[in-house]
Amino acid sequence: MGVCRTQLHQGRSLLCCGCPGCCRIPAVQTPPRSQASLLLPRAVPVLLSLLSTMFLVGLSGGIASGKSTVVAVLRELGCAVIDADVIAREVVQPHLKAYQQIVRHFGTDILLESGEINREALGSIIFSQPEKRQLLNAITHPEIQKEMLKQVLKYFVLGYRYVILDIPLLFETNRLTKFMKHTVLVYCDPQTQLSRLMKRNGLCQAEAEARIASQLPLDEKRKLASHIIDNSGDRESTRRQVLRLHARLEDSLDFLWARLALGAAVAGLGGLLYLLLQHFIS
Repeated sequence: MGVCRTQLHQGRSLLCCGCPGCCRIPAVQTPPRSQASLLLPRAVPVLLSLLSTMFLVGLSGGIASGKSTVVAVLRELGCAVIDADVIAREVVQPHLKAYQQIVRHFGTDILLESGEINREALGSIIFSQPEKRQLLNAITHPEIQKEMLKQVLKYFVLGYRYVILDIPLLFETNRLTKFMKHTVLVYCDPQTQLSRLMKRNGLCQAEAEARIASQLPLDEKRKLASHIIDNSGDRESTRRQVLRLHARLEDSLDFLWARLALGAAVAGLGGLLYLLLQHFIS
């Protein structure tokens, strides 16, 4: 149950097979059990419920909106952050499945002398040809999502109560938003976004505008996000907003429920331990 609930939202899971229910096994007559053996099965569901409280937070922005600044603050706070961009670079390493498909469809002209994909060359193609961008997404997104799921499960096992998924195209693809308890947009006003991109990438205005136009406008994304971090100002202003968001997530009802479940689990295990000690002493 814990694995399915890792990415659960309103009863839907990325991992759940969707079967209508468990098989029904006829009751079997069993001999009477001790108090300790009766208490253990009651404690296990509480522990499993505790494990299922982890929720997902989708983080997105726009090109040059300053999402990396927000991620840096979140990491400082000890948050679990999964970076889809990093994973996207990993899944297209030479000889992997996505790499082979990209070379097959885009040709060897996009390769560096080392055999690795030239991201600048590939980027120039997909920004000017929407159909090529869709093809690239169709190749890479399934591999990226599989790796992200592995990392979510890792943080689940480590006991994190929520995981932040840093996904640049979260709102464009719209396939993962239904699994997010919260969605966060790192926003900045259009003029700030344009000037930052031109300065950061050394682009002329027309080139920068073309890259921004390839994404859903930030003002449209604002309507889809449950939380907004406005990064139009200075770094300290952005940091204060991230700290407030972090506090809200930690104080959410999900965490209250987890604390209550933890208390019940500890009490149940304490009672079990007491009964076992009484059994061995007597």
